[in-house]
This record gives sequence, structure tokens and C-alpha cells, in this order.
Amino acid sequence: MSSSSSSKLRDRLHEDGFVVIRQILSADELRTLRAAAARATELARTGQWPHIRTVGKQFPPWPSTPGPEGIWGVQGLLNPDLAGSEIFAQSYFGDAVLGVAKELMDDCGDDDLVMELFNMLVRPERDFALRWHRDDVPATATADEEMARLREPEWHTQWNLALYDDDSLVAVPGSHARARTDAERAADPFAADMPGQAIVHLDAGDVVFYNNNILHRGVYDSTKERMSLHGSVGHAGGSQLRARNVLQHGVGKWVDRCDFSSLGEKERARAEGMRARLVKLGTESGDVGYSHQD
Repeated sequence: MSSSSSSKLRDRLHEDGFVVIRQILSADELRTLRAAAARATELARTGQWPHIRTVGKQFPPWPSTPGPEGIWGVQGLLNPDLAGSEIFAQSYFGDAVLGVAKELMDDCGDDDLVMELFNMLVRPERDFALRWHRDDVPATATADEEMARLREPEWHTQWNLALYDDDSLVAVPGSHARARTDAERAADPFAADMPGQAIVHLDAGDVVFYNNNILHRGVYDSTKERMSLHGSVGHAGGSQLRARNVLQHGVGKWVDRCDFSSLGEKERARAEGMRARLVKLGTESGDVGYSHQD
């Protein structure tokens, strides 16, 4: 990726709050990831994998069993206890994703990357929608509180990598850089027609990178297959600013047991460095609590 194209990508991310990159997976990579994702989803749906997102609950912590309404996400794709974690690690630590992530974060090289989260968003058993939110700014925040948080540097990037066609993400372009309008504050939190909203359309193999504090929601169609790899990576300069958003998902309980031996030499060295920076973040942060309650 040339410096001019990477600058254009950053400009688009800073202006809109998200940027879509088409077809970053080869046909073989897509088939391999789909197979691993199907196995992980089946384990989660049948109660054999306890790290899940349950329908009816938007934010962590989630129950460890699916319950009568099923699941909308699978957590901990890099957890070594999950069958196929080595396949997900190849995606997370590979150049296709992290090459773009480094371009989107200013002055970021391999030695700055921090391992964060890698989860999966899946088709629920019934139609389900998330309310409008920012990932790390509570809905109760005042305009001044919102802007204090939104002015902080973007020490991370987050992505959805679609393994099947996906139009679940709905966002308000530009809202990552401003406080909510009066109309947005007064709107139904499940409003289907928020002013200025955009539906992000992804074909299988496409990826959207986005600022997680853009005003957004997810709309889940129970009749349409969905398996989208949902990841984030941080910059070491972010330190405590990223701690709660990452550590509230419980990654610190198993990250030290990750086995990166299946990765190539370059990717393995990158992964070990990223893990070490996450462990350091966890050691320094202590109890971080949760960003939201529901």
C-alpha cells in the first residue's frame, strides 16, 4: 500500500468514522475461515463454548450458556481452548488486516501494536437489534463529556471482516467527531431511521474498519447467515485509554496460554510482541469495570 493511498484511507476514516476495503481474502482463505467459524459457532450454539454473546443482552458480561433465545456472538477466537484458534490467529496477526490497521493509526509499526480483541458476530435464532451506542461512551454522557472522550487520540482501530455478505452495521458518518445532536439524544434507542445513517454493505471477503465511538448499531436478521470476524488492535501509546474497552472482555484470563507456533516466523514475532504489550497493559490497569450496563 503506497503512502498516498494510506493517507487517503486515514483521511476517509477521520472524516466518516469508517472505511471499507474490498476483497482482502483469497478464495482459499475465505473457505478456511468459514470452516473454522462454522465449527466455533456450532460449539457456541450447543453450549460447548462458554464465551458467547447472548440474544437480549448488548454489553458484557454475558452468561456462559446460550439460553432460550440463543446467541449473536462468539467470544475469544484466539483463546487456545477453542478449536481452530490457530486459524483465527493467522487472520488476526497477518499482513492483510494488520497492514491496514498500521496505516490507519498514525506513526504505527509492529513494535507499537497491542493485541486486543478477536470475536465473531453471528446469525441469531430470532431477529435482534442493538440500540444506538458508542462502544466506550455511555448514553448518559453529557455533550461536554462526550467531546472530552472523542477528542482523545485514536489509539486503536476496529474491524468487521465479513465471511458472508453482511449489511448488519448501521452508522452515522462523522458522528465519531462530535457530540450527539438533540434529535439523536431524543431518538428511540432502537430507531430504524436515525437521521444521516448509512448501512455498511459488505460482500464476503470485504472488511470495514471503524472508530468504535462512532454512533452505530447492529441489526441481526435470523434468516441470513452471518459470520463476521470482529477484531480490534491498539497502539502502545494508548495505554490506559484502551484498558477498560479491552480487558472487560476477559482476555487477560487466557492470553498467557496462547500458542503462536503455527504462525510464520514474522507473524509469530509480531504476535509475541503484541501479547507482551497486552499483558503489560493488564498488569498496570487492575480492575477496569465495564463501559456500559444493560
